[in-house]
Amino acid sequence: MLWFFAFILWLWLLFAVIMDVFRSQDLSGWAKAAWTVAIVVLPWLGVIAYLIVRGGSMHERSRAAAQRDEQAWRAYLQEAAGTTSDADELGKLAHLRDRGIISEAEFERGKTKILT
Repeated sequence: MLWFFAFILWLWLLFAVIMDVFRSQDLSGWAKAAWTVAIVVLPWLGVIAYLIVRGGSMHERSRAAAQRDEQAWRAYLQEAAGTTSDADELGKLAHLRDRGIISEAEFERGKTKILT
């Protein structure tokens, strides 16, 4: 029974590492291929090496993916629910301006467009 659970744990860890390799946006295609080959050819050594080298930021990539999925889901729900009000649009513009995604001039143009 212990070996069965150890095997299940190993499979879970293996799939988690492979998912993290393909989820990483900071890795190039060649780096993803190299990590995948390392994990497939030498599974124990490849997984342990990955956890040592990149394991510290696995939770950050997982959280970022969850946030992207949630934002996409919220956008879909808002689109399916209908139109948004002018106040909602202004709030979105203000949020983008506060985060530094758009400039003050772009904010003012958007605000003028919404209010006219």
